[in-house]
Amino acid sequence: MINPLKFIQEVKQEAFKVTWPTSKETLQGTLMVIAMAIVASLFFLLLDQIWKFFLDIVINISI
Repeated sequence: MINPLKFIQEVKQEAFKVTWPTSKETLQGTLMVIAMAIVASLFFLLLDQIWKFFLDIVINISI
C-alpha cells in the first residue's frame, strides 16, 4: 500500500504542473459552446418542423 504522505506529495507535484487557461481562452471557449448550442438547437428545431409537416400530410391523407 502506498504511503499517504508520499501520495499527498505526489498530488501536490502534479497540481503544480496544471496550466490554467487564460481569461481570453476561457471566453473563446465559452462563446464557442454557446454558438454551437444555438446552431444545434436551430438545426433540431428545423428538423422537428420538417418532420411535423410530413407527419401532418401523412395523417391528413389517411383520414
